[in-house]
Amino acid sequence: MQQKIGIVLSGGGARGIAHLGVLKALEEFGIKPSVISGTSAGAIAGAFYAGGYSLRDIKSIVEKGDFFNLSNVLIKKQGLFSMKGFEKMYQDYFPNNTFDDLQIPLHVAATDILKGEVVYFSSGNLSQALMASSCIPVVFQPLHFDNTYFVDGGVLNNFPVEPLMNKCDIIIGSHVNSIKTEVNEIHMTDIIDRSFHLAMSNSVRNKINSCHLFIEPPNMSQFSIFDVKKSDEIFEYGYSYTISLEKEIKQLILPPQ
Repeated sequence: MQQKIGIVLSGGGARGIAHLGVLKALEEFGIKPSVISGTSAGAIAGAFYAGGYSLRDIKSIVEKGDFFNLSNVLIKKQGLFSMKGFEKMYQDYFPNNTFDDLQIPLHVAATDILKGEVVYFSSGNLSQALMASSCIPVVFQPLHFDNTYFVDGGVLNNFPVEPLMNKCDIIIGSHVNSIKTEVNEIHMTDIIDRSFHLAMSNSVRNKINSCHLFIEPPNMSQFSIFDVKKSDEIFEYGYSYTISLEKEIKQLILPPQ
C-alpha cells in the first residue's frame, strides 16, 4: 500500500525558492507529496507544484514574474499597496482559478485579521487564497475576501502542519527561515523580517515533533526575503542540504507492501 506523504512549506519571501530545491532533492529520492500545506511563499510554491509545473518552470516563473521581489516597490514608493496586481499573474498560470484543477490537494494558510484567527483554504478561488496568504502586513493593504480582511498567513502560522496531522503516513516539513545568530550588523530592510521570524521561532519549534522529517537549511537569514536575484544560490542551498539528509530520508520511506 502506497504511503500518503504530506509536506509543509513555510513562508519566507524569496527564501521560499529553497523549497524548490528541497522538492527536487526529494524527487530524486523518489518522494513526491500526496498533499501540500503552505503559507505565503510556501503556499505559492506549493500551488505551482500541485498544478503540475516543473520545478525548473516554477523557478523561472518566480524569476520573471517578481512574485517575491518587493524591493523596487519599497524603495521607489511609500505607503501601502494592493495585492490586485498579482491576481492576473496567477490567473495566467491557473486559467480556471480553482483548487479543483490542482493535481495534488493543497491547503493554504492565511490570517483573518478581524477575527484574529488562521483560515485554511483548500477549495474555491485559488488566486484569492494565494493573495490572502502572502499579503505582507504594512507592505500590502489587507485583502478583502469572504466578507473579512486577510493578511499573510505567517502572522499566526508560518508552518501550517495542522491540516496534515492524523491524515498522512509521513509528514515532511520544509522550513526556510533559520536565523543566523553570528551577526554583527543588520540592514534596515532586514529588521522587520528578522524580528518577525524571531517572534515566530518558538511556535515553529513546537511543531517539529509533528513531522517525521524536518528539513531546515541552516542560516537561511543570509538571504533577504527580497533576494530573488540570488534564486540560483537559494535553490542550490535548499537542494544540497536536503541531499545531505540521504540517510534520514531513506530510513523514513518504507518499501511498498
